[in-house]
Amino acid sequence: MKDKAYYEDVNIKNELKLRDMIQKLPKFCMDFFIGIDADKSSRTKIAYAYDLQTFFEYMKSANPSLKKYDIRDYPISLLDQISPSDIEEYLFYLKYYEKDGVVHTNDERGIKRKLASLRTFYNFYFRKEFIDTNPASKVTLPKIHEKNIIRLDTDEVAQLLDEVESGDSLSKNQQRFHEKTKVRDLALMTLLLGTGIRVSECVGLDMDDVDFKNNGIKVHRKGGADVIVYFGDEVRDALLSYWEERSIITPAEGHANALFLSLQRKRISVRSVENLVKKYSRLVTTVKNITPHKLRSTYGTTLYQETGDIYLEYVTHYHEFDEDGRYMDDWVIWYNDPFSILPMIGRIFAGCHQLVVLEEYQTVYDLLSRIFELKFFIQEGENSEDAPEEDYIELSDSNIK
Repeated sequence: MKDKAYYEDVNIKNELKLRDMIQKLPKFCMDFFIGIDADKSSRTKIAYAYDLQTFFEYMKSANPSLKKYDIRDYPISLLDQISPSDIEEYLFYLKYYEKDGVVHTNDERGIKRKLASLRTFYNFYFRKEFIDTNPASKVTLPKIHEKNIIRLDTDEVAQLLDEVESGDSLSKNQQRFHEKTKVRDLALMTLLLGTGIRVSECVGLDMDDVDFKNNGIKVHRKGGADVIVYFGDEVRDALLSYWEERSIITPAEGHANALFLSLQRKRISVRSVENLVKKYSRLVTTVKNITPHKLRSTYGTTLYQETGDIYLEYVTHYHEFDEDGRYMDDWVIWYNDPFSILPMIGRIFAGCHQLVVLEEYQTVYDLLSRIFELKFFIQEGENSEDAPEEDYIELSDSNIK
């Protein structure tokens, strides 16, 4: 029987974990998770369950009248009894608290996410008219202060790949393992830096997801879509070197098609890749905390600096090819239908959203400033009336190439 795809296996494990977590919440919460099931990923639902568990545990500890009841038995009417002030006190509590002897802290981003979870939770029951009030909507979201963007500079990227290949700066014990994994590690790091894919997407790759003929890999995105991500010659060379090594390895049962294997001949884990990135990046810089996510920031910024091409900026996030498979990198585009420009504008703004996720705020500002300089012209064809086939929109008079 064919092995399940990596993302299918992850989703099954997450769903089982979610069921266990729901059993620690009030019984009426089941309606909420059923209601969002079709729209949210398993990881997002787990995040909601964790945030709600934290909230109800706080309510039990902070309210003497609730301490005598099991959280599972809390009625839905409790939601109407909670005031905006109660939620604000909860957010204040989140900054520092202890649970089972472990200290937990939340900065403004963590607090904002937990408030956003509560808002979604309350909005669901308020829209369904199960409750009469919506106190979470009256609480102001905390202001997010900009953080310094952490990424590798161009020379640091080159040094990082050199360290992965040579292993000279590793400890004696690390060098012993490096001899066994250096080809795999170089392929993996080069792929992350050369495509900007997520670490979960990387470890989920199967051997039949790699297309050397067209220099592309099939990636299962976080939203559920399968997309083709294209790579350059440097990534191709590194992958081919590892491919020769991988082809002669006999994988452990259940991992036959996995591309990247651990020393135990099983699909490499997300945690292992995170540790791998940390190990090599520390040889290059001790002042930057480099994670796989920071490699994505490095990828996007490097491409933009080198090419100035907004479409290349989003190559890992969106389809940017026309029906004939040609790469759409020309900003002066003529359209038979004026309304056909809207999908392209939509992709631009969707791409800017992804850059915000990557905390590339300055890049988004620069790009949007340039986009709003565009001038649009609609011209009627010579032999047409009202709605001629020759109508077009031309994007011009801008500095965008």
